[in-house]
This record gives sequence, C-alpha cells and structure tokens, in this order.
Amino acid sequence: MTNVFAFDTKQFDTAQFESMLAPARAFAALSVDMTEKLVNAQFEAAQAYTDTSLAQLRSLMEVKDAEGLKSYMEGQQKVANELTERLKGDAEKVVALQQEFAKESQKLTESNVKQAQEGAKKATETATKVVKEAAPKAAN
Repeated sequence: MTNVFAFDTKQFDTAQFESMLAPARAFAALSVDMTEKLVNAQFEAAQAYTDTSLAQLRSLMEVKDAEGLKSYMEGQQKVANELTERLKGDAEKVVALQQEFAKESQKLTESNVKQAQEGAKKATETATKVVKEAAPKAAN
C-alpha cells in the first residue's frame, strides 16, 4: 500500500516555497511585534491606573476628620486631571502604534506586489523563450 500523503522532498523547490511564504511570514512577524507593543502599553497603563487607585484608597483610609476629608476631596481634582492626561497619552500611544502598523503593512504590501510583478515578468520571459525555442523543433 502506498502512502498518498508521502511528501517527496526531492521534487520540492525550497526557494520557491520560501518565496511563497516570505510575505506571510513578514506580515505575521509585524503583527506579533505590534501585538507585543500594544500588550505592553496596556500593561503599563493598567499598572499606572492601579497604582493611582490604590494610592487614592490609602489616602481615603487616612481621613480622620472633616479637615482631612476636605483635603482628600481637593486632591481628587488633581488626581482626575492626572488621569485625564494619562488617558490622553495612552490613547495617543495606541494611535501612533496603529499608524506605525499601517505604514509598515503598506510597505510590505508594496514590496510584495513589486516582487510578484517581477516574478510574473520573469516567468513570462522564460515561457516566451521556451516557446520560441520549441517552435522550430515542433515544426520539423
């Protein structure tokens, strides 16, 4: 019984296979890098928000009288402003990462299209050459 799923590596063109997978591999690498950057940005933001929240809880637990409560409440405006700025900065960071990803994706696409056009041109030239060489032989 023959194995229909056997793969004959002798008939396999590694360079051709690599050229077919290279664009997908490059895009996957770009995607993984972008994902890593986004996850790291989210972790940093979560850490900052957690630290701020815990600090505010600790401050609230230290309130002992009306003056302490007044002081705590006045500090809330400063904290709110800081969080607003942090949110704005985090949003700008994500937008910059997305723009970087779009730019790099476009470069990859343009490069892949150019390579595909060059490959098609070479294949056409090779096919034309083979046909021209075979035509006189076939006529005999």
